[in-house]
Amino acid sequence: MRQLNRLNQFQRLWQPSSGAPQQATIAELAARCFCSERHVRTLLRQAEEAGWLRWQAQSGRGKRGTLSFLISPESLRNEMMEQALQHGQQQNALELAQLAPVELRALLHPFLGGQWQNNTPTLRIPYYRPLEPLRPGFLPGRAEQHLVGQIFSGLTRFDPQTVEPVGDLAHHWEVSDGGLRWHFYIRSTLHWHNGDPVTTGQLRQRLTMLLAQPTLQKLFASVKQIDITHAQCLTFTLHHPDFWLAHRLASYCSVLAHPEYPSCGTGPFRLKLFEPELVRLESHHRYHLGHPLLQAIEYWITPQLFEQNLGTSCRHPVQIAIGEPDELRKLQLVSNSISLGFCYLTLRKSERLNAAQAQKLISLIHHTSLLQTLPLDENLITPTQELLPGWRIPETPPCDDIAFPPALTLLYHLPVELHTMAEQLRLALAAHGCELTVIFHDAKIWDGCPQLASADLMMGDRLIGEAPEFTLEQWLRCDPLWPHLLSHAQYAHLQTTLDAVQRQQDAPSRNAALQNVFEQLMRTATLTPLFNYQYQISAPPGVNGIRLNARGWFDFAEAWLPASS
Repeated sequence: MRQLNRLNQFQRLWQPSSGAPQQATIAELAARCFCSERHVRTLLRQAEEAGWLRWQAQSGRGKRGTLSFLISPESLRNEMMEQALQHGQQQNALELAQLAPVELRALLHPFLGGQWQNNTPTLRIPYYRPLEPLRPGFLPGRAEQHLVGQIFSGLTRFDPQTVEPVGDLAHHWEVSDGGLRWHFYIRSTLHWHNGDPVTTGQLRQRLTMLLAQPTLQKLFASVKQIDITHAQCLTFTLHHPDFWLAHRLASYCSVLAHPEYPSCGTGPFRLKLFEPELVRLESHHRYHLGHPLLQAIEYWITPQLFEQNLGTSCRHPVQIAIGEPDELRKLQLVSNSISLGFCYLTLRKSERLNAAQAQKLISLIHHTSLLQTLPLDENLITPTQELLPGWRIPETPPCDDIAFPPALTLLYHLPVELHTMAEQLRLALAAHGCELTVIFHDAKIWDGCPQLASADLMMGDRLIGEAPEFTLEQWLRCDPLWPHLLSHAQYAHLQTTLDAVQRQQDAPSRNAALQNVFEQLMRTATLTPLFNYQYQISAPPGVNGIRLNARGWFDFAEAWLPASS
C-alpha cells in the first residue's frame, strides 16, 4: 500500500527528534529511510508538497540542511484513515491502523454508527472480540449464528412474526405418505453471491455435506435420503415421520453455502471481507426476498480495548450499543427484551448425589435469595421460575432433614455470569457442610470437555433461536451434555421419546408433548433454569428499523438510514 509506505518513511524521518527541527545531510536521511539519496530527495519533495514538512537544503555536497515538521505521524495517520474510510477503502484503513492498534477506536470515532460513504449507506459496529469462522453446522456464538443467517439461506426460514417455518430457497413444500416424503419446490430465480445461478443439484450436494457432520446426523436422524425428483424439487424420504423437518431446515446450522465456495451464499448480504480486525458485508442485489436498504455492514473489532470493560458495542455481550463511550448518554434504547435463552444447572444422580439431595439443592437456589443477590451490574439478568413462558419449574417437596453430601464437583462454561454463580453456590453449600470443587471449561459449549463425564453439577448457557420449542428439542438431540449426564438407558429412552414427539403432526400437540419431556427433567431434579438475560440495543439518532430478534441482534435487512443531506 503506497500510503502506508509513505507514512512509514515519514515516521522514520520524525523519530530521531520527535518532531523537533533537525540538522541532517541527505546521506543521513537516506540511510534512515533505507533508500538512495536520489529517492530521499523525491520523498522530501513529495512530503513538502503535501504540507507535512519543510526541507531547507544547504548548497554544497555533505552540507547539513534543516528539516522542520508541520504535522505529527499520529495526525497524519488519522487523516489518511479518514480519507480511506470516506472513500470506502476498508483494507487501506486496516493497514494504516496496524501502526497503532490501541488507537483504532479513537480513529474510528467519526465513522461509527450509520454513515453515508460514497453514496453508500453503511452501518459500522464496534465489537468486543474476534469473530469465529462462519463454518457450516453448529456455532457457539450468538454473533456468528446471527451472521450466517444474514449471509446464507436455508430451504426454509422462520417467519419473525409467527416463528413458524416458511419458504426460503424453497418456495413451498408438500408432505405425503403420512409424513415420510417431503417435497421442497425450489425457486427458479436464485443466484449465489458470485452471480452464478443456483441449481437444485448444488443444494442437494451441500445438504449431503451437512448431513455427513456427526452433530447434524443427530439432528436429521430421520432422513433416509434426498433426491432430485424434478429440476426444481428436492424430495426428502424419511425413516419415520418427523414433523420438525421444516424447522430443522430453517435452523441457522442448516443454511446452505455454495458446495465449492463455503463463504458464498444466497442471503441478503454477501461476505466481502473477513479479517481479525474487520468483517464487512455488502448487500446482495439479486436476493430473492426483500432487498436490504443498507448496502454495507462492518464489524470493527478492537478486543485490546475491552480488557477493563467491554466497551461500547458490548458493554456486555447482550447489550449492543452502536456508538462511542462519551456518547452513550445520547444513544437511544431502540429495542430491549428478556431473552428466551437461559443459564441452567443440571445435576447427575449417582452414589455421590441422590435424587433427594438434588431436589434440596434446587430448592436452595430457587427458594432462597441466592439468585436475587448475585452481585451483577446494569440489571443484566432476570432470575426465572420458568424454562419457557408457561413452562414453570415444578414445586419441590420439603427436604429440610436431608443432608448434602460432604463433597461435590461443579463444572461450568461461559458466560461470565456463571463465574459469580459458581462462587455463590460454593459458599452456599459450604454453609451446609458440603465442599464444592469448581472447574471452569473455558468455552461456550461442551464439545471437547474431558470433565463432562465425571462432574456432579454442570452449568451452562442455552441459546434459544426463533422457534423455542424446536430449539429445545434440538438441544436434547445434539448437545454432548445429555449422553454424559444421563445413564445409557435414560438417554436411549429420551431419544425414543423425542422420536415419538416428532411424529405428531399437530404443532400444539407436539409442543405440549415436548413440554412434558422437560417437565419430567425438571421434576426429577435433572435440569433447572437459573436466569434469563436482558437483551438491549442502543443506537444514535438516524439509525432506523432496528428491532431485537431472538438472538439479541437485529435483522440487517430491515435497518435503514435517512438519505444523506
